[in-house]
Amino acid sequence: MAIPGIDAASFVKMLTDPSTQIQPAGVDLTVKQVYSIKGKLILGVRKRILPRYAPIPSDEGMWSLTPGVYKVMFNEVVEVPSDSVALCFPRSTLLRSGVILMCTVWDPGYVGRGEALLQVINPEGLTLERNTRVAQLVFIKLVKPPHKTYQGAYLGENLE
Repeated sequence: MAIPGIDAASFVKMLTDPSTQIQPAGVDLTVKQVYSIKGKLILGVRKRILPRYAPIPSDEGMWSLTPGVYKVMFNEVVEVPSDSVALCFPRSTLLRSGVILMCTVWDPGYVGRGEALLQVINPEGLTLERNTRVAQLVFIKLVKPPHKTYQGAYLGENLE
């Protein structure tokens, strides 16, 4: 259920085209940068070492992606209210075309320019233009506000 009486777009800043991004049930997120993933992840209880990410250069704002796995960074800065959670879903055109976008839960209090995993399964690949809408962020008001808000490692990510 979307937050009643609240414009979800008020929680998303830096929209590239509000006239197309604001949807009936959420806000579309657009691609700022695409990265290749280099190296292995080490994930443990006391140790976390992320792989390296290399920005893929675009050709006049277009990325030509072969089948594989990529990280994408969104243009938009999101501020999830302390009494809400945001869920990120792929736009249906990706799924209909052999491309998967995977996102996570965006916890109450998260602020940042989020990222997602893009998997190109289509054997012909994908040509992706900068600022293309690839995900929809839906905000849900929590019945009971949490005792604490997000304080994890990704708080304030990509806010250069």
